[in-house]
Amino acid sequence: MATFTVKNSLIAVILALILAGATPGIMVKAQCVNSCEQPNECCSQYGYCGEGPEFCGANCRGGPCTNNGVSIADIVTAEFLNGILNQGSSCVGRNFYSREAFLDALTSFTRFARSGLVEDSRREIAAFFAHASHETERFCHIEETDGAKKDYCNETLTEYPCAPGKGVDHCNYHGTTIMDQLVWSLGSKV
Repeated sequence: MATFTVKNSLIAVILALILAGATPGIMVKAQCVNSCEQPNECCSQYGYCGEGPEFCGANCRGGPCTNNGVSIADIVTAEFLNGILNQGSSCVGRNFYSREAFLDALTSFTRFARSGLVEDSRREIAAFFAHASHETERFCHIEETDGAKKDYCNETLTEYPCAPGKGVDHCNYHGTTIMDQLVWSLGSKV
């Protein structure tokens, strides 16, 4: 009977060693937020550094992430963009926004619409253009035009005064974040 127990223990130890040896990369990987110390490693969607598709594939946070091969230029065609742009003669943005400028801007946002499935990329591009088109009235405006929203400052809220550089005397401030749109001058207290 003692041999049976030793035999079971030996099998359990061997099995544990085999399993530990089969997954050493996953068990000892460093945690990450957006980048890893090693330039060849990716920060996975779960916050661990490593190489291969489980780290550099879908929802990779940083590093040499693989992309899905989508050609954004093939999706955002001249016809696509011209169908959105407001071409009215009084439209300030008529000569400001262009397909070329959009494609050039993508060099600073290398992961935009390039992960997941091809349909995910199409949805991300559609969402971007829907939002940007709404905020600029079909790419007509290049700065805020609506009263208090022009500087994202509510001067009547004395408890939360406008940040320096905002307000009636400083009309050159342009809202740059989602927080500007949501909380205006309250943003300095959030």
